[in-house]
Amino acid sequence: MHQFQFIADQLGERLSTPAPVLLLDVMEENILRMQAFADAHGKALRPHVKTHKSIEIGRRQLAAGATGITAGTLGEVEVYAAAGFGDIFLAYPLIATGTKGDRLRAVADLAEVRLGIENSAAADAVAHAFADAPQRIGLVIEVDSGAGRSGVQPAAAGELARYARDLGLRVDGVFTYPGHGSKPGMREAAAEDQARALGEAVESLAAVGVRAEVVSAGSSPTVAFSTHDVITEVRPGEYVLNDHDNFALGNCAAEEIGFFVATTVVSDQGHAHVIVDAGTKALAREGNYDRGYGQVPEVDGVLTVLNEYHGFLTLPEGGTRPAPGQVLPIVPHHVCPVMNSFDEVILSDRRGRYLGTWSIEARGQLN
Repeated sequence: MHQFQFIADQLGERLSTPAPVLLLDVMEENILRMQAFADAHGKALRPHVKTHKSIEIGRRQLAAGATGITAGTLGEVEVYAAAGFGDIFLAYPLIATGTKGDRLRAVADLAEVRLGIENSAAADAVAHAFADAPQRIGLVIEVDSGAGRSGVQPAAAGELARYARDLGLRVDGVFTYPGHGSKPGMREAAAEDQARALGEAVESLAAVGVRAEVVSAGSSPTVAFSTHDVITEVRPGEYVLNDHDNFALGNCAAEEIGFFVATTVVSDQGHAHVIVDAGTKALAREGNYDRGYGQVPEVDGVLTVLNEYHGFLTLPEGGTRPAPGQVLPIVPHHVCPVMNSFDEVILSDRRGRYLGTWSIEARGQLN
């Protein structure tokens, strides 16, 4: 790992814990590395902003060559469109009922928006919202490539595309999320499943006379293997900062992790653990009992239990025992929900220099 403890010590009183710390130089290297990969393989890069939810980070991804951004909620789309982002894919099977129809129409005035759908109810809602101009928004059919989450079976993509087209809507292509690639040893196999599913979906659309202009693949764990000719764009998100899960999967090197949460030991009552001030409100309970909810490599410690504001940092027998008042760096398992826990992030670099703060503007935009 980076010398996270050194960085936390250098930041000193700049830290009011629990505090998210972003290493700006590492992030910039990650952005350039992924852009170079996408360019080398002829794929458009459309990073998922759910990881960072920061306008400034999104701008830097576009400046490096990204074709547009991916969002996970309509609220995220609104924040980025208002900030001038002009090409946004909402890669979620949104059903635009209630106030969402009007919101979707309004944001389509600000940016070129594509929307994921995976059922006829979603198509009906879009047709209703855009009754006077059904071609204003592009639809991308979601297919299941093995994650068992949302998405139609690849062979059924054409049927849904035809249904949407008959409503007067514009169908631009297909997308998938190979979520099973986040399991140990499954990155390459999940990417192969993804390529097969997308290829079958493209053929299914062609069979009803719809050309798949967009063939969109995820994700950070599988992107290194998402090079099949059928794919036109990739949508990784976590790569920009990385986390312990990506490190454990072999998807990033230790020096490519550009984020940690600084926490303070607040109690030591002689148990096998000490108590730190980062709980679920900061770390979002990412992990499980077996692997813990965050890693503290500086003391070989693992957060084994989280309450709202208390973290139980279990320590190895005979190892270093941090004292109350000591600040420690936590490497989270999954960076995305942790970034969503804070209003701003502290900027530093490998040398521990304080470089200011950035707002996390789309934080809390969950609908």
